Amino acid sequence: MEQNEKGGEGWVYVIVCDQGNEAHFLGLHNDEKDVDFIPAFQSKEDANDCFLTLPREKGKKYEVQAIHIEELTQDADANGFTVTLVDSEGAIINK
Repeated sequence: MEQNEKGGEGWVYVIVCDQGNEAHFLGLHNDEKDVDFIPAFQSKEDANDCFLTLPREKGKKYEVQAIHIEELTQDADANGFTVTLVDSEGAIINK
């Protein structure tokens, strides 16, 4: 994985949804594979470019944030999600 400005290897960018007092990662569901996943991006620019194409709920605030991949994976596993690395167009890079 390429290094990004957050602090080097191991960092990815995710979209966080703020619901008042609570924030959570934007998670998606793939009907074809019947899997819940959190899209992660190698750069903030990729996340921002892809953000406009992702499904969102009206009235919710979203922002791109950096997180260490290990922390993200632990959180995802604990909630029944996988982490999927995607590019700026939403195409899967790897799981």
